[in-house]
Amino acid sequence: MELFSFYVKLEKDIPMITVKNDQTKIGWIGTGVMGQSMCRHIMDKGFAVTVYNRSRDKAGSLIGEGAKWASSPLEVAKASDVVFTMLGFPKDVEEVYMGKDGIFSGIRKGSYLVDMTTTSPSLAKQIYSIAKEKGVYAVDAPVSGGDVGARSAALSIMVGGDPEIVEEMKPLMEAMGKKIVYQGPTGSGQHTKMCNQIVIAGTMIGVCESLIYGYKSGLDMKTMLSSISGGAAACWSLDNYAPRILKRDFKPGFFVENFIKDMGIALDEAKRMNIVLPGLALANQLYMSVLAHGGGKSGTQALMLALERMSNITR
Repeated sequence: MELFSFYVKLEKDIPMITVKNDQTKIGWIGTGVMGQSMCRHIMDKGFAVTVYNRSRDKAGSLIGEGAKWASSPLEVAKASDVVFTMLGFPKDVEEVYMGKDGIFSGIRKGSYLVDMTTTSPSLAKQIYSIAKEKGVYAVDAPVSGGDVGARSAALSIMVGGDPEIVEEMKPLMEAMGKKIVYQGPTGSGQHTKMCNQIVIAGTMIGVCESLIYGYKSGLDMKTMLSSISGGAAACWSLDNYAPRILKRDFKPGFFVENFIKDMGIALDEAKRMNIVLPGLALANQLYMSVLAHGGGKSGTQALMLALERMSNITR
């Protein structure tokens, strides 16, 4: 096992600590579609990890591989030097951090909090503010890459917070992602993730409409994709989601209901900034149709189902 260590420089009233894979205790809260793989990469670096998830079953494989189970976020915080969270919705983040048995009820001075959930910039700032009052360091670090990126440790991680703290957390993030970019002060990671989701929302419409057009025109779909995926249309969504759609595989790499949440945050922020995002608004309405037909737990590629209904295509 390679030695994995780095120094953390804290404010003068808090002792300096050394983060090492054979000493530092990691906490992980949220072991869903992506969180489970992300946590496993941290464990693979040799760190002792304490996990919590609302459904213990979803943490079962990690526990079987050596992770220690905690009964609440509070207990995770008590047992950890660095706590990662990867949750679903802003309300989940609020509960995990600020609830009765939340992280802030048990976190120790000098600890670190890394929220990798996609949530609102204002909530990231609130967490940062409370953490600072408690002598704790917090960064927002949402990710992009879906289940594929999580499994292969190839996520793109967008980070906001105090630059020196972000820099010290980088080695841990590098266990999960190939691209870790500091975006600016607290909340900047979340704003960057909104930019990411805006691009994906419009791209997914294009991917699905292309497949509908190709299908109705009688093209061999795999042959068509082999051409356009190597040209100007090439993109991650086309490479990863188009093959799933052709197989009628709508299992989630990222849930429709979570994507709607993200688009809602972006639209709220756009309203606050007095800007107009008509493409995002359209994508949001189309995904709401997927949700209305019971597809909230499907993957985002299930947008195809809404567009097929509009064109009266049945398969």
